[in-house]
Amino acid sequence: MEVIDLSSMGTSMLAALCGPDNRIIKQIEKHFHVRFLGKPGQWSIEGEQSSQAEDALYQLVRQLESGSLTQIDVEGILADGQPREGEGRKGKGRDGVLIAGRRHIQGKTENQRHYLRDIHDNTLTLSIGPAGSGKTYLAVAAAVVALNSHEVERIILTRPAVEAGERLGFLPGDLQQKVDPYLRPLFDALTDMVGIEKMNALMEQGRIEIAPLAYMRGRTLNDAFIILDEAQNTTRAQMKMFLTRLGFGSKMVVTGDSTQVDLPKHHQSGLLHALQVLEGVEDVGICRLTGKDVVRHRLVEKIVTAYEKREDD
Repeated sequence: MEVIDLSSMGTSMLAALCGPDNRIIKQIEKHFHVRFLGKPGQWSIEGEQSSQAEDALYQLVRQLESGSLTQIDVEGILADGQPREGEGRKGKGRDGVLIAGRRHIQGKTENQRHYLRDIHDNTLTLSIGPAGSGKTYLAVAAAVVALNSHEVERIILTRPAVEAGERLGFLPGDLQQKVDPYLRPLFDALTDMVGIEKMNALMEQGRIEIAPLAYMRGRTLNDAFIILDEAQNTTRAQMKMFLTRLGFGSKMVVTGDSTQVDLPKHHQSGLLHALQVLEGVEDVGICRLTGKDVVRHRLVEKIVTAYEKREDD
């Protein structure tokens, strides 16, 4: 039986930790098959997995103290179910909390933490995984941290503008209006971390650039954190073009979902080809996320797992 005393947290913080009608505590009890005995903040945890429940509770406390505690945070920490490598109750491991603008972000699963280590340790990181596995959001978080700590001078975010051909001329409006629908997930991630006003200011200063992949041709990108999203929809030629834009003092992250390739059947995905070509190359990290790394609504994880199972049949 584990004994916990969090009475010093204060009433409002303790209420946020417990959740409405003790919802978060009930989630922990259900997930680890334990019981919380005693009054709020002064618990004894009863059950075979009481130590795991205690570790999860302290991870939730750290997340709450770092700024906020959302349902996504709770789902991710409970899905992991293990203490984070290198972390005590108060410390942070090598891949601990990323302070990305106004957000405190951390890998929720072992694969996500491996992904953050790859980004930290390598100049180029290739990541594949299903929707909701955090591949784009974590990459943007790492980019914001690098910019704020002056490791790079700018962030460049790009993705194929149209699934199979980048035919921007057929879309209505000016360039910004043409590419906005395709780059919206990147805008959303940045806005969530730094806020719309700061993001617009950084874009005006040229410190954040969001552009379709076609506009990378012919450039050398120095002192930049460059993210290519939805890379499964690049051709082999486009991928080679993009990778050779890498300049001095830069870091590159390439993300994609191998199950959502929209290229014509006679075109091989540039991302899948790059995974084969660059396997084992020094200073290149490769991370494969799965449905178990999905930290959206629980049903999303079940949907992804069901599709993965069908593809394996």
